[in-house]
Amino acid sequence: MTGTLYGIGVGPGDPELMTVKAYRRLKEADVIAYPKKGRQSKSYAEQIIDAYLAPEEKRRLGLHFPMTKDVAVLEPKWNEAADAIWAELSAGRDVAFVTEGDPLLYSTFIHLMHVMERRYPDAPIEVVPGVSSANAAAARLRLPLADGDETVAIVPARDDVEAMKAVLLEHDCVVFFKVAKVIDLLVRLLRELDLLHRAAVVTKVTSGEEVVWKVEELDGAELEYLTLMVVRK
Repeated sequence: MTGTLYGIGVGPGDPELMTVKAYRRLKEADVIAYPKKGRQSKSYAEQIIDAYLAPEEKRRLGLHFPMTKDVAVLEPKWNEAADAIWAELSAGRDVAFVTEGDPLLYSTFIHLMHVMERRYPDAPIEVVPGVSSANAAAARLRLPLADGDETVAIVPARDDVEAMKAVLLEHDCVVFFKVAKVIDLLVRLLRELDLLHRAAVVTKVTSGEEVVWKVEELDGAELEYLTLMVVRK
């Protein structure tokens, strides 16, 4: 029998925020796959599951996904990852691919799932949702994301002032992901719209490395990749 690929959201950082189902699937899986960063460094998702699974307890399959938008570089690596997973599935082994947050919200698993569906359409795939960092940040900051008829947007922050301004003006609450590279732009925009006092920035929310920043002090700051901003009008 062909094994099943499980896309498992392990939550935003605190291992206790992993769901019971995610934990069960991890325990039942034959192989744990994860996005590998470098030769020595652990992925964030892998660090989260270490609270429940010792590295030697199950075989782990690190898959390298280059941080680039160059299709010529990316496509061979995606295909290579899909082939490695199929080798396990075709041998009857279940593979749990772990990702921080939720597997279908700005996750590496989305791309992997599409490649698997294209290259191996008969491969069984199941997605186990997880607590996203947007929900975790709202809880940590005690900021409601939406109430009643209010609207909320979850968007990747980008170097486009007009687009970012439009989102802020249109919605009652905005969660910006990936703010590190454009934090100066966002801080300037918040000042312009008199929303600086309505914003909060958090790095690695709920983890042992969590940092809650004072937004007015972030001009010129260098932030880690896993940093988001919540703006609640």
